[in-house]
Amino acid sequence: MPPYPTGSWMPVALSADLPAGTVIPAQSPAGPIALWRSSSGRAAAFADRCPHRGMRLSHGFVRGESLSCIYHGWSYAQAGNCLRIPAHPALAPPDTIRVATQPVEDGGGIMWISVGEPAAGPPRFEGLAPLRSMMVEADIAALEAVAGTKADGGLLGYTENARTVQLLLAPQGKARTLMHVLVDQGSSQAERIAASRAAEALRRAAEDNSRGGIAR
Repeated sequence: MPPYPTGSWMPVALSADLPAGTVIPAQSPAGPIALWRSSSGRAAAFADRCPHRGMRLSHGFVRGESLSCIYHGWSYAQAGNCLRIPAHPALAPPDTIRVATQPVEDGGGIMWISVGEPAAGPPRFEGLAPLRSMMVEADIAALEAVAGTKADGGLLGYTENARTVQLLLAPQGKARTLMHVLVDQGSSQAERIAASRAAEALRRAAEDNSRGGIAR
C-alpha cells in the first residue's frame, strides 16, 4: 500500500522553502507541480506545464497574485485561469485557457498536497518542528531497511546513538524519496545538528544499499 493513498495528504516541501513571491518545482502523485506563493503569502500548486507551449511553470516568476510563464509571459491566477497574454494585451483570455491545480495546505511548517479528496485537513505533529529536507536516491523500503522499522503514515522514526529523529517521507518516483527531518520543538542547536547528521547517515546508508553496497 502506498504511504499516501487516495484521500490523504502528501508532504511536498517545507514552508520555509517557499517564501512569498517564489515558485519551486515539486512532485505529487499526479506528476510534477509548480508550487508557488503569491506576494500576499497565499500558496498554490499548478501542474508544471504551461498550456501555451509546455514550458515548465516552475521556471516562471511570481508577479503579485499571479504566476507567469518564463517563455512568453502568460500569467495565471491561483485558480488556474489565464489572466494575461502579453502578445495580445487587449485580449481577455478565454476561460478554457487554464492550468490544472491541486489543493494545497500550509500547516505546521509543511506544504501538503491533497491526494484525491481528503475528508479532513493534513496531519499535525504535535511537539515537532521541521528542520530541513533532503532528497534520497533510494526508495522508502531501502530507508526502512536501514532504520530497522516501518514508516507509519509516511513518518519514520530512526534511532542513532540512543537518539530518535522523526523523518517524514514522500516518494518521488521508483527509487527516489524526499525526506523531511522533524525535531522536537525547542531543540538546542547541538540537538538540531545531531538530528541533521543522523538523517544524512541514514540517507547515505540507504543509497549505498540501493547500489549494492558500493561505498561513497
